[in-house]
Amino acid sequence: MKLKENSSRLGLFSLLASSSTLICCALPALFVTIGAGATFVSIVNTIPQLIVISQYKVYISIFTLILLIVAGVLIKKAELLPCPVDPLLKDACLKTRKRTSKIYNISVAIFIFASFFTYILPLYL
Repeated sequence: MKLKENSSRLGLFSLLASSSTLICCALPALFVTIGAGATFVSIVNTIPQLIVISQYKVYISIFTLILLIVAGVLIKKAELLPCPVDPLLKDACLKTRKRTSKIYNISVAIFIFASFFTYILPLYL
């Protein structure tokens, strides 16, 4: 049961980490790509810490990738564990597995989106 709780927490943490990748790295590239550079400048004026965070985008991306891999392995291990026999606990177990899987998939999608706008798209512009 402990592994299930840890995988759920790790799924939420991976969502947070991939969202930080999106904020620090993908949003600037996205705003510039769609021609909203002035909007991004006003955001940076409001939140100047974005520039400091952007300087460490490679480290943030590597940390997020490692975290997503570890989360994926632990979530997969938790999915292979049996659910309790009690119908209420079984339903809760299955709902938690589904929710954790959705959160993880959203995290991976955010990471891929952020990585595309940060590292791949600038090569072709």
